[in-house]
Amino acid sequence: MVESKHVVRAAVVQAASVVFDRDRTIEKARGLIADAARGGAQLVVLPEAFVPGYPKGLDFGARVGNRTDAGREDFRRYWESAVEVPSPATVALGRAARDANVHLVVGIVERDGGTLYCTVVFFAPDGTLLGKHRKLMPTAAERLVWGFGDGSTLPVYDTALGKLGAVICWENYMPMLRMTMYAKGIQLYCAPTADGRDSWIPTVRHIALEGRCFVLSCCQYLTRADCPADYALDIEAPSGVLMRGGSCIVSPSGQILAGPHYGAEAILFADLDMADIARGKYDMDVAGHYARPDIFRLMVNERPNPAVASNAGAVGEFPDPFASGSKK
Repeated sequence: MVESKHVVRAAVVQAASVVFDRDRTIEKARGLIADAARGGAQLVVLPEAFVPGYPKGLDFGARVGNRTDAGREDFRRYWESAVEVPSPATVALGRAARDANVHLVVGIVERDGGTLYCTVVFFAPDGTLLGKHRKLMPTAAERLVWGFGDGSTLPVYDTALGKLGAVICWENYMPMLRMTMYAKGIQLYCAPTADGRDSWIPTVRHIALEGRCFVLSCCQYLTRADCPADYALDIEAPSGVLMRGGSCIVSPSGQILAGPHYGAEAILFADLDMADIARGKYDMDVAGHYARPDIFRLMVNERPNPAVASNAGAVGEFPDPFASGSKK
């Protein structure tokens, strides 16, 4: 008996945020998600930090040993426009997923107390917030404005489409993080990014080949006009383009199925034959028959690591969170 072909229609959205404007960006996202659904998409992926924007070219007034009042004000504005999880903003994104009947993966800037995180949120087609992944390692000057995620948000969701997860931008250059996702069986590997350079395309092709998974990468097409008039840009921007795009979809054999697309906003579609994953695993399963665990072993700490832990309401001895084998 020949099984029916399991094909997932996926879309990556290459578009600009309305920078520092959470509500208008979510409204724009709603329209883009609906457009993708009209194209038949079952899975829609939006770029890194899409809501309320990736702060391309801002320095937030930071120099070694010095910060400026103007930079603090830029951070305040960024913080004010960020997204709490959960919140009315995530409800609105969930509603967009529900209205379009799609699985949705969106890059946001998450606010938790006084700290911001570069985060991806996942939604089911009924609008349910499945969870989130916080970027483990902000790159270079991103560390000025984004905190570090911990191992407690490394999800891979077993959905009706396949096993779905996300690794953000230069996290994809962390081999041990990639191996963690492969060991979780990721099939739909979302790679929202802010990297539109030529070198990004071989990166995502390598990941698809290495993990024998589909890679869905999306970057913004962002111009100076998409930013506030007083946006304190500190880089050269030829023709006013801050991020040129480069979104693409790659198969488990490393074949580019859609894109890369540069120079304009776009929605890219591809039909993913999920059987290609098993075909690829035949001769390469880096978390299985190609792993050599007798030589190499990766230990992953998926416990949350809060700065303050309370034993309020606890019975008995307060556990040492640093002790080997301590529970979450």
